Amino acid sequence: MSTIKKVVLAYSGGLDSSVIVKWLIETYGCEVITLTGDVGQKEELDGLEEKALATGAAKAYIEDLTEEFVRDFVFPALRANAVYEGTYLLGTSLARPIVAKRQIEIAQKEGADAVCHGATGKGNDQVRFEMTYMALDPTIKIISAWKDENWIFDSRESMIDYAAKHGIPIEQTKEKPYSEDRNLLHISHEGGILEDLWREPSKDMFVMSVSPEDAPDRVTYVEIEFEKGNPVAIDGKKMSPAELLDHANGLAGANGVGRMDMVENRFVGMKSRGVYETPGGTALWVAHRAMETITMDREAMLLRDSLMPKYAQIIYNGFWYSPEREMMQSLIDESQKYVTGTVRLKLYKGNCVAVGVKAPRSLYSEDLATFESDEVYNQKDATGFIRLNALRLKMNALLKK
Repeated sequence: MSTIKKVVLAYSGGLDSSVIVKWLIETYGCEVITLTGDVGQKEELDGLEEKALATGAAKAYIEDLTEEFVRDFVFPALRANAVYEGTYLLGTSLARPIVAKRQIEIAQKEGADAVCHGATGKGNDQVRFEMTYMALDPTIKIISAWKDENWIFDSRESMIDYAAKHGIPIEQTKEKPYSEDRNLLHISHEGGILEDLWREPSKDMFVMSVSPEDAPDRVTYVEIEFEKGNPVAIDGKKMSPAELLDHANGLAGANGVGRMDMVENRFVGMKSRGVYETPGGTALWVAHRAMETITMDREAMLLRDSLMPKYAQIIYNGFWYSPEREMMQSLIDESQKYVTGTVRLKLYKGNCVAVGVKAPRSLYSEDLATFESDEVYNQKDATGFIRLNALRLKMNALLKK
């Protein structure tokens, strides 16, 4: 313990990370520097620097990572149409590695011996933080508070008592009936009352979206413009990546789009329920899929789509900075060279449907696709095509006889 002089802590300002500041000082006798990575938590960031310093931190960083988060993490996953287990758009999975990356950068800048996080030993976030630490600085010491042999807490109540004893400012002492984690891509709701799988989430739980039943009784049309697989404009207005996702959240959330309730398989082996709101991300995902239908070659799309489940699993499991993810990303990005154009979406009471699509390099030909008379396609050519493709089927049938 004496070898650790300075630690950079991933700090949210909640009960756990506030207590960990004081616990690190008492346990390791070290200087604590906090890092709060702004990935779109909104008002949750208010007053965190003052709170960290009041709790005992020697220095508190509040870093705006929103543009980098969307540009370098969310959009690469969007180009892959990444969805974990057919449902989850990877909101938290994508946010952890960028925060852990910034921790390492600050640790190197400040000459820190170690980094620390407050993720529990049951979840996925511990893996995402620690995998990133090891990938970016193999020599850094890692303090995983909940798994540390010197950890003295066994419940939230014991942490509240510790906070009161040491004068640690915490806003609430009563446990929420569920936990939340928010960024620009989504907000997740887990644990507590949601552990009862038969219990429907209450209306007042949701933050980024209205209930579909309460959404407007009118249709909202939205046009999203893409360049090489990345959304760059909404309704003709160019925006930065973070601005665009934030704007898409407002449009889609107001129409009840993007709610999801699922039981997922955590990397550590257990199943857990997550209730997610991903309004803007859902709209961009639907639009991107539609954009690809007229701009991607059939076999290129099939190959990319076959990689998507593995790509999503790699991210979910914390391997963002792995050679396999980077290798797959290169192939995915190559597939997006001509995914450029505009998609018109129709938003209505929780539904998000693509109702128009156009592209400067469209592979769709009305002359070829038409059921009306044409002089482009000779239908008799299909006869030999079918016979050749059926040859192996005929041979199998003959052998069976």
